[in-house]
This record gives sequence, structure tokens and C-alpha cells, in this order.
Amino acid sequence: MHLQNTPLRRISPVILVNLDPTFTLTKENKGIIMRVLTVIPTYNEKENLPVVVERLRKAAPDVDILVVDDNSPDGTGQIADAMAEQDSQIHVLHRTVKDGLGGAYLAGFDWGLNEGYEVLIEMDADCSHQPEQLPSLVHAVEAGADLAIGSRYVPGGKTENWPVQRQILSRGANIYTRVVLGTAIKDITAGFRAYRREALQRLNLEGIESKGYVFQVDLAWRSEQAGLKIVEVPITFVEREVGASKMTGNIIFDSMRKVTTWGVSNRVNKLKKKLGK
Repeated sequence: MHLQNTPLRRISPVILVNLDPTFTLTKENKGIIMRVLTVIPTYNEKENLPVVVERLRKAAPDVDILVVDDNSPDGTGQIADAMAEQDSQIHVLHRTVKDGLGGAYLAGFDWGLNEGYEVLIEMDADCSHQPEQLPSLVHAVEAGADLAIGSRYVPGGKTENWPVQRQILSRGANIYTRVVLGTAIKDITAGFRAYRREALQRLNLEGIESKGYVFQVDLAWRSEQAGLKIVEVPITFVEREVGASKMTGNIIFDSMRKVTTWGVSNRVNKLKKKLGK
């Protein structure tokens, strides 16, 4: 697999990479990356989980899966257990307390790092992240990225079947975050990502307190500040067909409140350093 003959668009330190969408991940073309784990947090996703897992196993048959279930009352955890019994590449982590998306990913990262995985991927359970596009994220890491973000807001990226209100909230949140934090990342709220093992180890995951959806902003910003090599890979984000979205206006506004606090604190710290205090 190779990058297309298209110059990389540098948005220091963020890079836009156009990859061959027909690339399929197998042992023969997986390159130097030997062990990949996809972390899928779940809460009441009994209809969607079997579908996304089946599609993922077809698109990336050599990638392992970790379902992190937050004690779903609809039986999602039991469905995950049943799939794991039939497939040795599927693993399940049960959590007794539902403490947010960030908490689920941190638990999954901890499990994956302890198991020796070299690339750890974030992916939603509701099929909004297309499993068929996951190999492009992995290949971006193979090509040298520390963090590959599946981006809706770079050329080639798009959303499908999204209500106008969701589009406005998402784009507005990304623009606001870019301005307040001074980040170059176009889709900093995106949740379809691939991290190199060494990148996660540099980010001091134990010190991350963000548990909700703002976790995505937190980790991406930390990555940028740490000088990690970040790429944005265009993806198609599709609105879920089954079940209700867990994203609400209140969640977004609460996230923006935290972003504002981080931005102000960052600017104050920079000013203090400039003044020699």
C-alpha cells in the first residue's frame, strides 16, 4: 500500500493525508504494525453491536476488538460475551459504573497497552464510523503518524443523513474549539481515531480527568501540544439508523465550557511565561 501521488497538505503539525479507500488490512500488507486493537464503548447498543462487529471483521480481519460495556441494561454486554465465545479476536471489558465515553476509552486503552497492542483505535458502536474506512487510519499510522483522525471537515470528508441542527452544533463546536485553543486540527471533536502505542504512553493517561465527549478534544489537544505527528484522514460519517444518539446540546455546551476554561488557562500561562513570571 502506498500514498497516492498527491502532495501532503501540511497544517503544522497536522497533515491531511489522502489514502486509497480500497485498501484492505491483512497480514500480508499490514507492514510494521503487528497488533491492532479497536476499542468500542457500548451502552444500550444491542441492535448495532453485532452489525458493526461483523462489518469490522470483514474489513479488517486481523484487527482485534475490545468491547467496553458500561453495564448496559438492554443486554449489550451479554451479546458481546456471546460473540467473544465464538471469536478469539473479540474481547469484552465489563464496567459496573457508567462514567462517560472518556472513562470507557481510558479503560480500553489501559487494557490494550497492557496486552501489548501497537495501535489502538477508537470507534463508535452505532455504525456512524464506517468500519470499511478503518484500514486507512491504520495505514496512516504505518506511514508514520502518531495519531490519525478520521475527519469530516477536511477535503474528501463528509457527513450523511445528519439533521441540520447536528451539523450546525458540530461545525460550530469545532470552529469555536480551534479558535479558543489555537489548534490546527480541523475535526478535533472526531471520535474515529488511531493512536500509536508510544503516543498514548507519552500523554500521561492517568492524569486525564475528562470523562465525557470532551475527552476527544482533550486527548487531541494534548497530542498536539506534545508535538506528536497528527494526520487527518477524510472519512464519511453516517448518522445512526438504530437507537437514539447520546449526543445532546447540553453535552456540547458543557464541553465548550471546559474548552473555554482550558483556552483561558493556556493563554494566561503563555502570558506569564512571556512576562517572565
